[in-house]
Amino acid sequence: MPIVAQSTETTDWVSRFADEVIEESERRALGAKTAGTAAPVVVASGLSPSGPIHLGNLREVMTPHLVADEIRRRGYQVRHLISWDDYDRYRKVPAGVPGVDETWAEHIGKPLTSVPAPKGSAYPNWAEHFKAAMIQSLAELGVEFDGISQTEQYTSGVYREQILHAMRHRGDIDAILAQYRTKKAPAKKQQQKPVDEAELEAAEGSGAAAEDDGSSGSAGYFPYKPYCGNCEKDLTTVTSYDDDSTELTYSCTSCGFSETVRLNEFNRGKLVWKVDWPMRWAYEGVIFEPSGVDHSSPGSSFQVGGQIVGIFGGKQPIGPMYAFVGISGMAKMSSSKGGVPTPADALQIMEPQLLRWLYARRRPNQSFKVAFDQEIQRLYDEWDRLEAKVADGSALPADVAAHSRAVRTASGELPRTPRPLPYRTLASVADITAGHEDQALRILSDLDPANPLASLDEARPRYDKAEAWINTHVPADQRTIVRDEPDTELLKSLDEQGRESLRLLLDGLAGNWSLDGLTHLVYGVPKVQAGFSADATPKELPPEIKTSQRSFFALLYQLLVSRDTGPRLPTLLLAVGQERVRHLLGA
Repeated sequence: MPIVAQSTETTDWVSRFADEVIEESERRALGAKTAGTAAPVVVASGLSPSGPIHLGNLREVMTPHLVADEIRRRGYQVRHLISWDDYDRYRKVPAGVPGVDETWAEHIGKPLTSVPAPKGSAYPNWAEHFKAAMIQSLAELGVEFDGISQTEQYTSGVYREQILHAMRHRGDIDAILAQYRTKKAPAKKQQQKPVDEAELEAAEGSGAAAEDDGSSGSAGYFPYKPYCGNCEKDLTTVTSYDDDSTELTYSCTSCGFSETVRLNEFNRGKLVWKVDWPMRWAYEGVIFEPSGVDHSSPGSSFQVGGQIVGIFGGKQPIGPMYAFVGISGMAKMSSSKGGVPTPADALQIMEPQLLRWLYARRRPNQSFKVAFDQEIQRLYDEWDRLEAKVADGSALPADVAAHSRAVRTASGELPRTPRPLPYRTLASVADITAGHEDQALRILSDLDPANPLASLDEARPRYDKAEAWINTHVPADQRTIVRDEPDTELLKSLDEQGRESLRLLLDGLAGNWSLDGLTHLVYGVPKVQAGFSADATPKELPPEIKTSQRSFFALLYQLLVSRDTGPRLPTLLLAVGQERVRHLLGA
C-alpha cells in the first residue's frame, strides 16, 4: 500500500470509514503471502434485480462508493464490486410493473436471468431489464464499479471449488446455523438490503428458515440448491450426496423430475444465501460492505456470515448498518411492489450532485427522505445556500466535505449547470410557459436584466429537471393557468384600499421590472399603504403588515390565475409580462 497523507476532510463519516478500511486492508496484507504487493482495496455492494431497483437499494451502493472514492483520493487502488444477484430465484410477480401480467407467475422459482423481460423490453431477460436502468443511473451519478453477474459466476463454474468445499464442510455450516434455529425468531424488521429472494419469505434465524439455510431432512443438511433440469425451478430437494465421487441426487417437487449429477462438473445451482454471501467475502477479499438493519440482529445473514466466512478461509468485512431511505409522502419502499421511485426517477427531477449530497451528508445509520413533492424546492434552496457558503469559505468542515463528495469524484468534477438559477423559480417558469422555450428564455432573461441568459442551455440541466418535476409530480389542478381576460366582477368589488394597492403596483412595474425589483415592489406596496417606507425592515413594522401582505398577494393571485396561491409573485409577474399584467389588473 502507498503511504499517503490522510485526507484533510477528517470531520465526516466517509473519512472515518476510509481510515478504518485502509487500516484493516494493511492489517490483512501483513498476514498474507502476498504481503508487499499493492493489491487493491475491495469494497462491495449487492443488488438483486428482482424488480425496480429503488432509492433504498441505492444506499447499498452509495455508502461503499463514497468510502471507495475517498480512498482513491488518497492514492490507493480500489475495486468497488457490485454483485448482481441475478441468479436468485424469481419469488413473485411484482405489482405495477408495465408489461407484466399474471402469466409471469409460471416462472416463479426460476433464476431471474431465466425469466422473460417485461413486454416491450429491449433486454433478453428480467434481470437484464432491471439492471440496465440502474447501470445508467450509476453512470450519471459518477459511480465507478466492477459488475459481477452471479449467473455468470455460477453457470461458468467459477465457484465450483467453493461449492465442493461447502458441501464437504456442510456439518460445520449446519452446526453454526443450528445455534440460531432453536431461538425465537426476532420481530420482523423492514429491510432494504437486496437479499436472496427466498430469505424474504423466511423468518431470519428461526427453524422456519429452511429455504434460506439449505435443505435439511433424512438425507442430512446441504447448503446447495440445484435448479431443476426440467422446469428450471429451485423447488428441489437434495436426497443424497457422496463426497468422494461428488455424485448428487435431487428431486423436484414442482414437476417430479429427478436426476443424479456430478457436482464437480455441474453448474446449474447455487449456494443458499447465508452461505453464498460469506463465500463471496472470502473469494473476493471484501474488506468493506454495508448491510441493512435487518442483517444486524442475532441469526441474521451478516451475523451468521461472520462465522461461516471462516470456513472459506476469509474474514468478515467491516460493515456499517444503514438505515432506511424514505420518500416524501410515501411509506417504506419495497422492490416487490410496483411504483416505487428508482434512482432514474430521482435523476429525472434532480441533478446528480443533489442526489449524491443526500446520501453523503447523512451517516449510514441516519434515515432520510428523497423529495418528490414540494419539499424538493426547499432541498434545492438548502443546496444553493451550501454552495454559496462553500464559495465564500463560511461553510462548516463537515458540510464542505459532503459538498465535495457531491460535486466531484476522484476522477473529476461531475457535469453541472453553468447558471444554476433557483429551482423553484425554474419550476414556476416551466409551469407558466407550459413547454414554450422562447417564453421561458424571455422570462429568465428578465430575472437579471444586467446579466441576461444568452441561451436556455445556460440553465440546463437544472431547468430540464425542474420542468420534468412540474410535468410529472405536480397535479393538473395545481398547475398555473394565467387568465385570458380580467376578472371584472372582482375588480368592481374592490374597496378604495384594494384599488390603491393595484395603482401602486402598476405605477412601479416599469421601474422595477426584474426579479429583485418586483420582489421589493410587491412586498413594499402594503408597507407604503400603511404609511411606512417600502424599504422598512420587519423589525420596524407592526405585525399587521404581514396580514396586509398576505391579503394583497391573494388578490393578485385571484386576478392573475384565479387562485389564492401560485408561483412566487415576482416570477409570475415576469412570466405574464408587463402588458398582460396591466390588462388583467384593469389598467
